[in-house]
Amino acid sequence: MLQKAVPQIADAIIDALFARRDALGADTLIARAQDRTGLSDFGDTPFKAPLREFLHSCRVEGDLSLFGRLATHWDTVRFLSNLLRLRAEERRRPDILDQPIERPIFIAGLPRSGTTFLHTLLAQDPANLVPRVWQLIHPYPLDDPPSGRDRRPQRVSRQLRMFGVIAPEFRRMHPIDANSPQECSEITAHVFASLRFDTTYHIPGYRRWLDEAGHLDAYRFHKRLLQHLQHQAAGGGQWVLKCPDHIFALAALRTVYPDAGVVFVHRDPLAVLASVARLTEVLRRPFTRHIDKVEIGRQDSDRWLAAAELMIAAADDPTFAQPIFQIHHQHLVTDPLGTVGALYRHFGRSLSSLAADRISRLVAAKPNGGYGGHRSRLEEYGLDPILERERYARYMRYFEIRPEREARPSRAAKISAPLEPGQSSEAKVTQGIAPG
Repeated sequence: MLQKAVPQIADAIIDALFARRDALGADTLIARAQDRTGLSDFGDTPFKAPLREFLHSCRVEGDLSLFGRLATHWDTVRFLSNLLRLRAEERRRPDILDQPIERPIFIAGLPRSGTTFLHTLLAQDPANLVPRVWQLIHPYPLDDPPSGRDRRPQRVSRQLRMFGVIAPEFRRMHPIDANSPQECSEITAHVFASLRFDTTYHIPGYRRWLDEAGHLDAYRFHKRLLQHLQHQAAGGGQWVLKCPDHIFALAALRTVYPDAGVVFVHRDPLAVLASVARLTEVLRRPFTRHIDKVEIGRQDSDRWLAAAELMIAAADDPTFAQPIFQIHHQHLVTDPLGTVGALYRHFGRSLSSLAADRISRLVAAKPNGGYGGHRSRLEEYGLDPILERERYARYMRYFEIRPEREARPSRAAKISAPLEPGQSSEAKVTQGIAPG
């Protein structure tokens, strides 16, 4: 009893301290960012409503650990500080917002399907621009004016090493360093309208709010941040951007980037779902005091089933500037250079010999991007392979995706329908609900 009581008492004390200080209140964090930067003007950036929704869900649903509370405080102040710096730079250099972002390429698809590998391949072409991890964490130097050498990459490297200590499995599942190409979810997170938060935290209320609010403001900010990075680069180039979550925001993407090219990468869902659920668990575990693996499995399966249906709907949509380029994971990993060449031809570009050589050298050094296998099983997350095969059958037929593994009956409980409001995953396991 005492062993259980001590952590509960500690959690209650932490809750009381954070509540008394309003440490995760929107106004408190905004004031902290203003004090840190010495700046006060956010301009007309529409971030306050999503910020309040995000913080409310963290307090009410997130069940944040002490690390989760501290990290949320730090992360939020960082995003707000970046917004202040962006606005200050725009006032100094109004020409930043005149930067043209022309014919960007957006990569999307199921997570763990090869989108990061493809993004990394395209980043080898010096004619392409990609946002780097360190650039999105700190778009501008922290000291103003900058003094001496820019230490942002080294600073971010230290932060990544620290997170590697807290979540060691993350680096094995998703190799990343300060100079790696980064996902666009880190851009839209600056205005607190990003599905990045829905992965890191258990905040279903925030996800529902974001689905209803839409993504247009977030993608307008997305373009604005690219204009800053392009201005810093002081040179031309074509942006290549990547995030599985683009699937949920295709209307906003087309509105903001009417000349964009879109790439979908396809893979057998049964080959990725367990790994996706495991990555969600690994990312979420340091931030929360409670992990429900069955709930994670259902959340991820439902989310990406919805994404699969959206990809089907978009495949023949005539409103895209160019037809969506479809890539199969098996083709990508067996012939990376040929796949990139086909992508370039689709979008009317030519692959230079320099880019081809750099891609070949990367593939030789890190086949499949350096990713290893994973040992997670669908059953660990309450998912039955037979039922999941049935749920994703239309997606696989439509895009002619070959099964990578046989779907064998599960001995675990069959969980296939979304959880009902107020229903625990444990209750659903007991009921053994079949597909509806």
